[in-house]
Amino acid sequence: MSVTKILTSWYSVNKRDFPWRETTDPYKIWLSEIILQQTQIKQGLPYYQLFVNKYPTVFQLSNANESDVLKLWQGLGYYSRARNLHATAKYIVNDLKGEFPTTYKELIKLKGIGDYTASAIASISFNEQTAVLDGNVYRFLSRYYGIDTPINTTSGFKIFKTLAQDVLDKTHPAEHNQAIMDFGSRQCAPSNPDCSICPFNKSCVAFRENRVSELPVKIKANKPVKKYFNFLVFISDSSETILEKRQEKGIWKNLYQFPLIETEKTVSLDSLLLTLKKHHLTTHLDFDLSLFNDVDIVHKLSHQHLHTKFWILTTKKLPIKGIPSNKIKDYAVPVLIEKFIDDFNF
Repeated sequence: MSVTKILTSWYSVNKRDFPWRETTDPYKIWLSEIILQQTQIKQGLPYYQLFVNKYPTVFQLSNANESDVLKLWQGLGYYSRARNLHATAKYIVNDLKGEFPTTYKELIKLKGIGDYTASAIASISFNEQTAVLDGNVYRFLSRYYGIDTPINTTSGFKIFKTLAQDVLDKTHPAEHNQAIMDFGSRQCAPSNPDCSICPFNKSCVAFRENRVSELPVKIKANKPVKKYFNFLVFISDSSETILEKRQEKGIWKNLYQFPLIETEKTVSLDSLLLTLKKHHLTTHLDFDLSLFNDVDIVHKLSHQHLHTKFWILTTKKLPIKGIPSNKIKDYAVPVLIEKFIDDFNF
């Protein structure tokens, strides 16, 4: 039996029921794929349902305010996905009259849509013969064929994309793509897969050569950079605080945060007071300063670790226009800020 037939046979028994598998609507397929990038299904599913309920079509998403989209996305991380999702919805509605491109070549031109997502939409919604290549597919192909070329290299992508295309069921590309992803996720799992019950164990190179734990190969990323964040949490006598919208490029662009002072290392109260003498918000302000968390909160991102302190500044009147503290949860903020807001109990 061929690789393709074994995969689809396994899938016919082990297929999981998800709402995006009950439709070929490209909008809903696209939405699910963007949400599930770098997100586990159990975490992403509630977000998918929230988005479909609030924005059932690309037209509603296009008409939404970006701040509302970011607020609904809050907690998923990688906020550029949400910004790109919203921007592409606007492009599809305004420039393409609400019609999704129907081919891989056209889909991959859209903002925020790469090879994997374009292949998923093209195959599932339009039955195009184009293979998906995500982490699960890389893992299965690498182990089954015993390929040790690093998957996060240009040469690795070319090798595995060609191989994925070769094994693709050209008659049923949608079913095949979902089968191979599910198989890689559940049976050919990242850690400690149960190879004894795997339908490929008689022909899998990695299993035969005892290399399952070694594959796939991935070049290690650079060590995350340490950054030291000091957030200034203003509290006035009238129970108002200050939130600022991040304008600069980065993962938190267009999200809200408390005024931020970044330092080269973790700082003491006395040290921060010296810095605040030069800060535009506190130069002529009478305030009391206290530290909320004695130990730095370390927020780990893929490329940087944020060592964070939250400083409480109580003052009679805010130096600039603020917002009522009881409205703070209306704003889209990073998870790091969201957790503090919950802990501080505004």
